Amino acid sequence: MEFHIWLTMLIASFIISISPGAGAITTVNSALNYGFKRSFAAIIGLQTGYLIQIIIVCIGLGGIIAASALLYNIVKWFGVLYLIYLGFMQFRASSAHFKREKTGTEKIFKFSSLFSKACLINLTNPKATIFLLAFIPQFLSSDKPQFIQLAVICTTLICVDFMVMSGYGALGQAIKKRMNNSKFMRIQNKITGAALIAAALFLAQSSISQG
Repeated sequence: MEFHIWLTMLIASFIISISPGAGAITTVNSALNYGFKRSFAAIIGLQTGYLIQIIIVCIGLGGIIAASALLYNIVKWFGVLYLIYLGFMQFRASSAHFKREKTGTEKIFKFSSLFSKACLINLTNPKATIFLLAFIPQFLSSDKPQFIQLAVICTTLICVDFMVMSGYGALGQAIKKRMNNSKFMRIQNKITGAALIAAALFLAQSSISQG
């Protein structure tokens, strides 16, 4: 892959990753609840789901999802329901659950739980698969080894998204330091819940338009 093509892809990747979405919401919320370092459980989960999406596209399954309205909508609606579920759970979260313990340690969390939830958020979004299906071929050259090009594209996309989500995690940590109280946590939970449900509704509209 020529440098100017890679540079174009790098810039496009940053623009795409910076755009707020369910992944950004999840990362900021994780940093608010657990702190910046522990938010990496969600960030790694998001990247794992994203990586699987990229692999799906690279091996051609993305084309199957794009061609099958039924399969697309099955996966899409699963993602819609999952985001609504996460949003509802945020609304129900008790502010007392987010108070620090007397020892001053962060609230107890399970890496596997945060990781799996974040992974599913990216994995159950076939719209991302459709996007990648259109995005990746723009930077492929037919007269050069496909595997090497795909490896470069995959690495670039994951690294860029990891850096951007880390930035969102740092943002969440900065907000937490300035507004660390139970009232704010209640408001934050409601905002996060509403944002996740809004993302689900947006995803649902996309599903309807797909037919």
